Amino acid sequence: MKLSELKNGETAVIVRLSGHGGFRKRIMEMGFVRGEKVKSVLDSPMHDPVKYHVMGYDVSLRRNEAAMIEVLPEEEAREELTPIHSFGCSSVCESCNSSIGCNCIYRPASTKRNNVIDVAIVGNPNSGKTSLFNALSGSSEHVGNYSGVTVDAKSGSLSYKGYRINVTDLPGTYSISAYSPEERYVRRHLFDKIPDVIINSVVASNIERNLYLTTELIDMNLRTVVALNMFDELEASGAKLDYYHLGGMLGVPMIPTVAKAGKGLDKLLDTVIELFEGNNKTIRHIHINYGNVLENELAPMQQELHSADDLPQQFPVRYWALKLLEQDAEALNLLESCKKLKEWNTKAALAAKRVHNQLGIDVETAISDAKYGFINGALQETYTPGDKDTQRKTRRIDRLVANKWLGFPLFIALMWLMFTAVFYLGAYPQEWIAAAFELVGHWVADIVPAGAVQDLLVNGIIGGVGSVAVFIPQILILYLFISLMEDSGYMARAAFIMDRIMHKMGLHGKSFIPMLMGFGCNVPAIMATRTIESRSSRLITILITPFMSCSARLPVLILFAGVFFPKYAPLVLIGLYALGILVAALTARLLRKTKFKEDETPFVMELPPYRMPTLLATLRHMWDKCEQYLRKIGTIVLASTVIIWFLSYYPRPEIDGQALAAADTEQMAAQNYEQSFIGMIGKAIEPVMEPMGLNWRATIGIITSIPAKELVVSTLGVLYSSDGEEGLQESLVSSGDFTPRSAAAFLVFILLFFPCIATVAAIASETGSRRWAVFAVVYNTTVAWVAGYIVYIIGGLF
Repeated sequence: MKLSELKNGETAVIVRLSGHGGFRKRIMEMGFVRGEKVKSVLDSPMHDPVKYHVMGYDVSLRRNEAAMIEVLPEEEAREELTPIHSFGCSSVCESCNSSIGCNCIYRPASTKRNNVIDVAIVGNPNSGKTSLFNALSGSSEHVGNYSGVTVDAKSGSLSYKGYRINVTDLPGTYSISAYSPEERYVRRHLFDKIPDVIINSVVASNIERNLYLTTELIDMNLRTVVALNMFDELEASGAKLDYYHLGGMLGVPMIPTVAKAGKGLDKLLDTVIELFEGNNKTIRHIHINYGNVLENELAPMQQELHSADDLPQQFPVRYWALKLLEQDAEALNLLESCKKLKEWNTKAALAAKRVHNQLGIDVETAISDAKYGFINGALQETYTPGDKDTQRKTRRIDRLVANKWLGFPLFIALMWLMFTAVFYLGAYPQEWIAAAFELVGHWVADIVPAGAVQDLLVNGIIGGVGSVAVFIPQILILYLFISLMEDSGYMARAAFIMDRIMHKMGLHGKSFIPMLMGFGCNVPAIMATRTIESRSSRLITILITPFMSCSARLPVLILFAGVFFPKYAPLVLIGLYALGILVAALTARLLRKTKFKEDETPFVMELPPYRMPTLLATLRHMWDKCEQYLRKIGTIVLASTVIIWFLSYYPRPEIDGQALAAADTEQMAAQNYEQSFIGMIGKAIEPVMEPMGLNWRATIGIITSIPAKELVVSTLGVLYSSDGEEGLQESLVSSGDFTPRSAAAFLVFILLFFPCIATVAAIASETGSRRWAVFAVVYNTTVAWVAGYIVYIIGGLF
């Protein structure tokens, strides 16, 4: 916990100091050193600053300064640190079994080390950052071979040599500025959380570009170790890197690793501990020389900032001076509490103008040029390029998959193969699962007496949940293809291929990646839009992604396509997915022509080398998605199924015994459903859906899809469970409620309708406005009704 969180009257033990330069030196001189007790005594009338008692006297600290001091409650400190008492003690001290009244301080235990180290992994997209995180923490985050897989921070932990190491995988970013949401997120995390150690994941075979981010970490003076990831690829190219010498020049230790194979991880963790304990000989803070012009402007800015007593101490003064010269908007936000910010800004603007006049380029470009010059100079002494062409395989594959004549046909063929496999290969295990649920239903019906409980178990839970669970094989096959496209690097090529079409829509090729991910799940797809630098393109992509048919809709599409269009089911699936893309394209074009008329940034996206997907990573990805689906079945689907059963079972009509004996069981059950609560709701809304040939039962299926799209199938499983011994597919045909014409309209409506609740929440979160979430709900529902009605009318012509 931070000292600023300590309540008045509470005592804690200091375990770590953050900050730089004069601030760190000042608070250490005032007694705030590791192992000392500190007590929060009194808040000022405005609750800031706070009076603390340390080393026998009182000290006033602002809360933002106290936040730079990490403490442990005394009870935890006794376990994690060894108490060392001072001389002159008398009687027995409760905490150290020595003298009462002693001035106990705590020092790290020599025999038992339970210290906690907070580590953040920072690196470029495709640098193996998430592979490194998985290898270290044992987590199962999916690793995709394209920009934007890690769109949020992932956390895990491990125990190593007496330490608990908490690892956070931060979003992939090429720098730490204010250009993209990832960059802002990473800097804000480093500013707020102040990790003990940074692991900078660097692609060893592409070290020059990757080290740019390293130079920014050097500017921030954060304790950093460079993981030279995929070092095997550098060795395979025949290149040589004197990483020990290079690390010494940069003041940052460098460790070769191969994360996927687990190589070099022990040495990496040993270095993390050395940095935490201050025992590493390589680490030192260097100043990158930015040339005479920039340095002449930096010097007075640094002097100006040094005299400020309210400058945030998370980063050194030189870093803040650089950011002021660059006019970095996000950095200025972090400095907004500084009293002289306006004055600094004025001076920085004049300095930036002088730099431009002398160099003919802006400050940001001058700094970038200097960084790359620094990197190039360091590599000239330490790096020898290889004589083997490691990109040869990638170029050969790209000649085929990105060819102007073959690119599109291959992409379409891959999509056709995916949906054909989903439909036909998934059908066999689907039948086995359906048979298993049917057997369980018969067994429960035999042992549970007839009545409400039996109906709930057989027709409600087993029938409703079973009707959704049977589609697990298709979900797994879909994610198998998505995982292979991501891990191999083809996903980035799909964006490259589609860029021209996306440009016609007013978007980037980058927008195609979230859209393609939307075939799996719309929520992570919407989160993946953070990699799109242009705000307008990002917002448009967020709003059109729900038109991509997610895996939750897949059970509905497979069910109705198989029942009403058995000969053309794969083509129907492809047509529905194509319709979703078409509607998304038209919507994007409409938004670009009206609300978002300008695109702020160009399309720039890395095309990573092709890599062979590993069996373990693919299976892990498939299992993760299957586990999520099963969890949804066991929670949302199960609870919703019970609610739907209750609404469809009650109220029960009063029927005398003679009428009951004479009545047709199926007819009477259907009548019961129609007179139930759910029947009343469906009847009330039925007129809205009637123009598409849909009755109250179909209407209820649509309404229950709002929490989760899978509920359409489980709802229909409950509503059609009365139709004798038939399965759901046979019941849909024999009921006469659907014709191929109305079934097509139903499919189109479900495809384009109101996104699920989780997707609506993601839209609100990622856009930062509920207004856009409401717009998505209203717009998507309107489009769904219009499109469904058009399909129904066209169907009547045939």
